[in-house]
Amino acid sequence: MSKLNIPADYKSILNEKETENAIVMLKNFFQTSLSTELNLTRVTAPLFVKTGTGINDDLNGVERPVRFPVKDMGEQSMEIVHSLAKWKRLKVTELGLKPGFGVYTDMNAIRADEELDNIHSLYVDQWDWEMAIDPKNRTVAYLKSVVEKLFRTLKRTEFYVYDRYPSITPILPENITFLYADDLQKEFPNKSPKEREFEACKKYGVVFIIGIGGKLGNGDIWDGRAPDYDDWITINEEGRRGLNGDLLVWNPVLGNALELSSMGIRVSPSTVVEQLEERGCMERKDLPFHKKLIAGELTQTLGGGIGQSRLCMYFLRKCHIGEVQVSIWPEDMVSKCRSSGVLLL
Repeated sequence: MSKLNIPADYKSILNEKETENAIVMLKNFFQTSLSTELNLTRVTAPLFVKTGTGINDDLNGVERPVRFPVKDMGEQSMEIVHSLAKWKRLKVTELGLKPGFGVYTDMNAIRADEELDNIHSLYVDQWDWEMAIDPKNRTVAYLKSVVEKLFRTLKRTEFYVYDRYPSITPILPENITFLYADDLQKEFPNKSPKEREFEACKKYGVVFIIGIGGKLGNGDIWDGRAPDYDDWITINEEGRRGLNGDLLVWNPVLGNALELSSMGIRVSPSTVVEQLEERGCMERKDLPFHKKLIAGELTQTLGGGIGQSRLCMYFLRKCHIGEVQVSIWPEDMVSKCRSSGVLLL
């Protein structure tokens, strides 16, 4: 059986028609609120990029991008984006945006190596956003201030949904809790990162865990993060490593932690070299994107991604991401969902 968890007492609050309407309503409200809160202009984004440019996000470095040759371009190889982490920085630079202003876009991707379960799909849809910042704001304090703006948008969206569907009652706490990955490692030394996330989200409701990708005090890495966009190596003003993090909420339907967003201050010309060296990826220095970055030709930015379907799944109290998006699932998962009354779109 595929990795599937259907709570024994689960029943969708909204029927199929209500769900479809709520998805559109929720997405429209959230992106308008987010763009207003962070001064973001909507831009159109690519579905695929040229192979070998260094623009695609390589995630943990092991996921294979979906590639295809282009007949009318001499069979040149293209690949479906994993995310737009680097492309957005190029866009902000190209537009010449001033600090405090940025862009957001709809990102659609195919991740063929994803392990399919209640919250992971082959199809990924998220809002990718990026804003220009002053280099002096490469601080964890500034990162936290932007996270708090994102949290205000989540709170606003939660009330918007409740105002239209009173059966979906608000559960987000008044404030978001900031935690460091190395502190959680020390507090729960015998637990895995996922188990630590479970404990933190269950206790606080919503958390932002700082320091994803860099080595913890015990030498472990909390979770994989590519070495060429988020800055996870800098020792910040609090004497900790990392200028990035993940925003997670407690999911009451599944009884687990749910990551809604990953974000961070992006690497500088010097820190990208440090991170490439630590990960043994120094050959990337010769790729077009990395040459521009190391030469100081790219605007200093802060950005991230927010899962659209995960957001809908959370706010509409769904137990499976397939209830708010259309994708392909293993036959045993489809069969189990059908017999349990879980409607996959």
